[in-house]
Amino acid sequence: MKKALCIGINYYEHINSLFGCGNDASAMYNVLSRNGDGTPNFSTELYIADNPGTQLSKEELKDKIKKLFDGAVDSTLLYFSGHGYVENTGGYLLTSDVKRGDNGLAIHDILTIAATSKARNKIIILDCCHAGTAGNIACNTDFSLINEGTTILTACKPEEYSMEKGGKGVFTSLLVEALNGGAMNLVGDVTPGSVYAYIDQALGPWDQRPMFKTNVHSFVSLRKNTPPITLQELYRLTEYFADPDSEYQLDPSYEPTSEIKVEKNTKIFSTLQRYNRVNLLIPKDEIHMYYAAINSKSCVLTALGKHYWKLVKNNRI
Repeated sequence: MKKALCIGINYYEHINSLFGCGNDASAMYNVLSRNGDGTPNFSTELYIADNPGTQLSKEELKDKIKKLFDGAVDSTLLYFSGHGYVENTGGYLLTSDVKRGDNGLAIHDILTIAATSKARNKIIILDCCHAGTAGNIACNTDFSLINEGTTILTACKPEEYSMEKGGKGVFTSLLVEALNGGAMNLVGDVTPGSVYAYIDQALGPWDQRPMFKTNVHSFVSLRKNTPPITLQELYRLTEYFADPDSEYQLDPSYEPTSEIKVEKNTKIFSTLQRYNRVNLLIPKDEIHMYYAAINSKSCVLTALGKHYWKLVKNNRI
């Protein structure tokens, strides 16, 4: 079982209101609730505070977070988009009723709630200014203290601001892209680590810098997407290649347009071509698989191909 809570706060009674946080929370709700094939993923609750009638207080936010982390489920995920604040005593998530920054819900309190949770995996994603302070020790900001099973992903470093573009958070837009498949592996899984790598590569050195902190034994899958190649095809890696460094010899009988094509070989060649498209193998001494077959050359596994060969061989997938 997996639970998620998506919070977007646009309306602030005493400080400047925001505009894109509700859109971001809705986008996260949509992408987390279902996998790529439409099957259920996280059981997700959405709360958007965008007017006086829906404003969210500090106490209400804290109660919602306590409810999220209650229970011995496999994974819990908190997503927050709104104002953030930091001072020398730590960071805060600001709710609709705050009059000053330190009236908000202390991030330290959220981590304490998560630390006492019986959930195996606790994922906290913050798209707010100064979010990178999450997990830092107030008296020594060079160090973080994160309970086992906890992963924190933030839009920016402690001293930075979270940026919006076109009514959406820059960080969350990339996050949704990653979850929709941009950061998936070849079996379709998107993990916190792959999400961070995707966002980190997309943002340049002059942009806000995302932060990633974790204390886990293994990454949990945040979402399952339709993989670019089937498991059955991946399993054939060890059938076609005796070891990671071996070569698969081709000849014209593998090419379906050849006059001497052999049906069995053309079926194998079709799978090998799909391996090539997802960078699992490359033709040797040729620029294209077609010419490798026509000129009786071989194909070899790439570094990624060798990695997946070992996963198949060791029954890891």
